[in-house]
Amino acid sequence: MFKKIFTLLILSLFYGTFSKANFDINARTAILQDYHSGEILYEKDADRKIFPASMTKIMTSIIAFDLLKNGELSLNDKFIVSENAWRLSQAGYSSMFIMVGDQISVENLLKGIIISSGNDACIALAEGIAGTEEEFAILMTEKAREIGMENTNFSNSSGINAPDNLSTVRDIMIMSRYLIKNYPEYYKYFKETEFTWDRTGGDPIKQGNRNPLLYKSLGADGIKTGFLSYEKYSLASSIDRNGRRLIAVGSGFKSKNSRSKESIKLLTYGLTNYDLVKITNANEPFQKIDVWLGKENSVEAYINEDVYKTIKKAKKKLLKVVVKYDGPIEAPIKKDQKIATLKVVYDQELVGEYDLLASKDIKKVNFISRLIKSINYLIWGDV
Repeated sequence: MFKKIFTLLILSLFYGTFSKANFDINARTAILQDYHSGEILYEKDADRKIFPASMTKIMTSIIAFDLLKNGELSLNDKFIVSENAWRLSQAGYSSMFIMVGDQISVENLLKGIIISSGNDACIALAEGIAGTEEEFAILMTEKAREIGMENTNFSNSSGINAPDNLSTVRDIMIMSRYLIKNYPEYYKYFKETEFTWDRTGGDPIKQGNRNPLLYKSLGADGIKTGFLSYEKYSLASSIDRNGRRLIAVGSGFKSKNSRSKESIKLLTYGLTNYDLVKITNANEPFQKIDVWLGKENSVEAYINEDVYKTIKKAKKKLLKVVVKYDGPIEAPIKKDQKIATLKVVYDQELVGEYDLLASKDIKKVNFISRLIKSINYLIWGDV
């Protein structure tokens, strides 16, 4: 038996501009992530506490999406609007303009939250699901902990003024990625540019999505704006461009115009300075591994997750993939058994390690066949 090492060089498929050494954006705090690889391409004070404002509504939507996905809630279910929810529509905050006693479908409330940024719709949904907004906020914080948002506390469903409704741009990024990955059938609402609510006792109200990037040609399809007077302007955004998805979150932009301009600058930086390299798809054959004393001489190995790496365009040739195993692997081999290791090396540094699993069972040959194979191995070194 001996150790086999195979090195695969991932070659560059694209060429572009090099990254800028002193890149920065005009925001108090910001972060940029490549969605597929999960790698952080830029961050600025990303763990600083912020008031997430209406970006809070992403989690409000996620709680509903969970229930929809589990079959505990339907888009056609209707909730009755309380006076508590209606008051917010009269208080000067962004609103869906619902009325006390209205029976509104979950789908319309979600559109009112996501597209119109209606604070009143948030309370109506929260009360319909949990009874009170306070109980709903507990569900939000519990979900935040579950998905890895370690520095977040939600105290309401809308993000309006509250000293203990706190997060970070890193946590908002984690939440945004979770949303996109787990609820593709509902994430579509975040790219809709307008919503018309046929309100009670008045003409229909058509409101546009407040996300400025949806109206640009960058490929944006979400996610959510925010504003509080002491936090200033914020934005969680995502673009999907030619199979490449980036997520950016920034807070403390000085104006609406700055929010739009600087967010585009950040996303463009990620597109022009980095490339995404796909190493393998989940559950697809990756490489044949030699087998000893098996009814087959080799077995296909696979990885049970997608493997991507994001690298600077100037340094693509430094990316290598190495398969290591003590082989040949002796039969019997069970399906899904670990038989090798995939190591991803970038600029001589290990940046990823993954188990390679057997794609099927390999049975051991009978005694006579084992004897013949052993003799061949001793004489010829042939497995």
